[in-house]
Amino acid sequence: MTAIGILGSEGRMGRAIAAIAADFGATVAGGVDAGGDPLTLAKGADVLVDFTAPSALEANLAAACEAGTPIVVGTTGLGQAHHDLIDNAAARIAVLQTSTTSLGITLLARLVADAAARLGPDWDIEIVEAHHRHKIDAPSGTALLLGDAAAEGRGATLTDLKVVDRAGLTGARSEGTIGFASIRGGSIAGDHQVIFAGPGERLELIHRAESREMFARGAVRAALWLADQPAGRYAMTEVLGL
Repeated sequence: MTAIGILGSEGRMGRAIAAIAADFGATVAGGVDAGGDPLTLAKGADVLVDFTAPSALEANLAAACEAGTPIVVGTTGLGQAHHDLIDNAAARIAVLQTSTTSLGITLLARLVADAAARLGPDWDIEIVEAHHRHKIDAPSGTALLLGDAAAEGRGATLTDLKVVDRAGLTGARSEGTIGFASIRGGSIAGDHQVIFAGPGERLELIHRAESREMFARGAVRAALWLADQPAGRYAMTEVLGL
């Protein structure tokens, strides 16, 4: 049985992963939270899952590399420096980094990229996301993942097309841009809506998370898949064979 070590074991995702690991024939090797020793956990696990904070990523990757243990990085809010650390680690161990462990969102991103590629530039793209009141980053990592997919479909980068602030008199919408709107409140697990608004018609692609368990199930599935992979950087699309 594959033993999963949970970085951030007392967080919402950590607890959810521990609760359902046995459903996949996996065991939990243990967990570490702030102030704990990730290296000891890494040495006792077949694969790690990291749902902590960006500030903890460097130490967690270092522990995984020293122990030679694959790691799924599900922490959001990462910057370029974090991605550089992941690239360096991936030269030594298998690393799967993702903004969402949802299998449905992973497939949705592929559909978004396809729609953006096939619809003309006169179809405006807007991404609306909603999460619980405790989420600390906006737009969500999942919304940005969908934005990246839309931009890729149009042969561009999200950095060039992203619009996140429309306060005040902003003027007419610029053609080709990808707009974002974030909602925070209550206990919303996560809703994402990608709107393609064309002349006289509108296409909406929607994913709604009904519970945190779906993210945990995707994380465990990703961990079990990653445990058998050689060193390299991977994504959730590869878990689904996309």
